[in-house]
Amino acid sequence: MTDAKAEMGRMTGPREMFEAREGEQRLEQDPATMPADGGVVFIGRIASPWTSRESCPKNMRTARETGQPAVLTIDAPYRRGLQGLERASHVIILSWLHHAPRSLIVQKPRHAAEAKGVFGLRSPARPNPVGLHVARLVGLDIATGRINLDAIDVLDGTPVIDIKPYFASTDAIPEATVEGREKL
Repeated sequence: MTDAKAEMGRMTGPREMFEAREGEQRLEQDPATMPADGGVVFIGRIASPWTSRESCPKNMRTARETGQPAVLTIDAPYRRGLQGLERASHVIILSWLHHAPRSLIVQKPRHAAEAKGVFGLRSPARPNPVGLHVARLVGLDIATGRINLDAIDVLDGTPVIDIKPYFASTDAIPEATVEGREKL
């Protein structure tokens, strides 16, 4: 078995970190066992201080409040793609939340009275566990692929599938709302 196949095997195994709750529903087939539609590759990993789901901040605001920085390391073949990123004050990071279950389709969050579909939640448990993070770019070393971040809300070792500059002029939507969610 190649290293890549072994890695994917680890990414599709059981997700013991997520306990079942009343009202939750699972898909008939776990998406992790389905044939791939696209050739997503991991381009790097995140080194964070968070080693357990319990200690990991649930969002970037909470992560920033801890004052704990993080480091994203881009693998050697992809480092040339970092050229020009130093112009950005903030970056968008797309991660693969590899510990999350992929078969959960209706979920009951601890803080909610009712279960909700995963597409109406920000939970990592979803058919494709892609994480979206906006972090402040603190430092960049293209030669080593090291990207220093102000904070991150993922577990240590989380794979990265993409990184992009954040453009406040096009990415920020100040009037965006979610009904029933108080403004923070």
